[in-house]
Amino acid sequence: MKSLYKLFLLFQFIFLLSIKFVLADDSGIDLNAGQEIFSQNCSACHTGGKNLIVPERTLEKATLENFKMYDVKAITSQITNGKNSMPPFGERLSEEDIQNVANYVLNQSELGW
Repeated sequence: MKSLYKLFLLFQFIFLLSIKFVLADDSGIDLNAGQEIFSQNCSACHTGGKNLIVPERTLEKATLENFKMYDVKAITSQITNGKNSMPPFGERLSEEDIQNVANYVLNQSELGW
């Protein structure tokens, strides 16, 4: 039983370390830059993955999945074009910045913010 527990912890550790590489493909995604851009542009409404404007539309994994937003393409589109009460950022941020933020959001949602 003890060795099974250790094996479980090992797999969990490996999984958490690999999330960055699984969620951010090999196209030069920078999660640190994504975090900085998120802090400067998104955190006023989305601190800690929450949503201060529409509380039921958080950036948590289950919510993103429920609203068909749990992939980089969907999140990128939302950031670029805006939707409902979220303004568009397509003219304020570069495509690279938007990709970094989208990957950061996806990564954080996987980690539970």
